[in-house]
Amino acid sequence: MSAATDGAARRARRPPRTGWRAVVHALALGLSTGLLVIVAGLAVVLIVVPKATGSTPLTVLTQSMDPTLPPGTLLVVRPTPVEDIRIGDVVTYQITSGQPAVISHRVVSVASSSDGSRTFTLKGDNNALADPAPVTAAQVRGVVWYSLPDIGLVNQLVNGSRSWLVPAIAGVLLAYGAVMVTIGTVSAVRRRRAAGDADGRGPRGRGAHRATLG
Repeated sequence: MSAATDGAARRARRPPRTGWRAVVHALALGLSTGLLVIVAGLAVVLIVVPKATGSTPLTVLTQSMDPTLPPGTLLVVRPTPVEDIRIGDVVTYQITSGQPAVISHRVVSVASSSDGSRTFTLKGDNNALADPAPVTAAQVRGVVWYSLPDIGLVNQLVNGSRSWLVPAIAGVLLAYGAVMVTIGTVSAVRRRRAAGDADGRGPRGRGAHRATLG
């Protein structure tokens, strides 16, 4: 059997698994890349933007602002001068001044006293009555800047008692992505080398075949 015929036979016997491996690798790489993009986007929304603007990410826990801000919604609350607060704004305020517990409700009226100070009456969109006591400037944490539905749980993980979880997941995804890229690069190099070797053997094999015929 000639060298060319032997090479063709080997190629014919080669199992057709390379295509499936390439598809699986592409899917795995695409999945890991997509997860990395999601994690990076959440990091921007939950950490980078709030830190850069002095804002606070909070999670809606009750139904008082349904249907606008249902439970599980992420709120990013930006510090706002009380002079800029208007009727219709959703304001986050301390239930008791100086205490961490807060409520986010909508401003329904604004009152100004003779000394220039302002107080606000707030009401949950889903509540029949306004909040019982006017809110003073000292209680105001800020105005809701933007909200994202169903992202509050992620905020609890990032900024709550399990704040280590998301960075750990991001690290695992980064490591996995690096491994997949490395495997893909090595596989591509091997394929190029194999193709080069096959091209290099081809002319020599044909020359040997011709010499046999001569």
